[in-house]
Amino acid sequence: MYKEIIVIKVGTNVMTNKDNRIVRPVLRRLVKQIAELYERGIISILVSSGSVIAGKEVLGNSNIKDKTQKRQVYSAIGQPRMMSLYYNLFQEYGMKCAQVLPTKRDFSPGIHRENMINCVQGLLSEGVIPIANEDDAVSVTMSMFSDNDELASLIAKLINADRLIILTDIDGLYSGDPDAEFSSLIENVNPKDDFDKYIKDSGKDEGEGRGGMGSKLNYAQQTAAQSIPTFIANGKKENTIVDIIEGKSIGTKVSL
Repeated sequence: MYKEIIVIKVGTNVMTNKDNRIVRPVLRRLVKQIAELYERGIISILVSSGSVIAGKEVLGNSNIKDKTQKRQVYSAIGQPRMMSLYYNLFQEYGMKCAQVLPTKRDFSPGIHRENMINCVQGLLSEGVIPIANEDDAVSVTMSMFSDNDELASLIAKLINADRLIILTDIDGLYSGDPDAEFSSLIENVNPKDDFDKYIKDSGKDEGEGRGGMGSKLNYAQQTAAQSIPTFIANGKKENTIVDIIEGKSIGTKVSL
């Protein structure tokens, strides 16, 4: 039915500004590209962060002391707000979207995994764009994904996607600090290579996101090892997704 099925992961740092506010034009560019690819026979599954930030925009500062509970509250408030933003944007392009909130058990062998596959395949068969995010309102401790990079990788492998695109706020994997004068973008990576020496995650909280470059490369390598080409690229740029699909040299490609 479709020429390709791709998984696109968009992180918090892509969709927010320095004040940790969601930038609507970034979401619009994202949806516009998904709609353009759909017209070409390529359907997308979107793994989107942003619910915690969206919840903060609605609720403001919270008096809750427990960090986990505070994240749950922000996420519960922010999920419908994010879906409202996406719903309206996709509607502008005559498209429909749906929310999928998986937990880790949905990827373990058994009925939960089968239900997950049936849900995603059913949505795709109707031309509906699944928008997946970890259910931060109920996923805590052992039931949590490490971050949405892991979720995107699991979904890509679950439905045997044709490619995975991980959007971040830098151009890809660099040979050193991206801001250093002599650092260069590494355009191609074999998933069997060891690139730990290039990873300089600070461990600090970047907005409300949990996954740094180390996480992205780790799950990109795992996905690519399953013969699913994976790209790490700058989602803040104008036409990143379409450029990747058209074979342009964009970001870092991880493939066998």
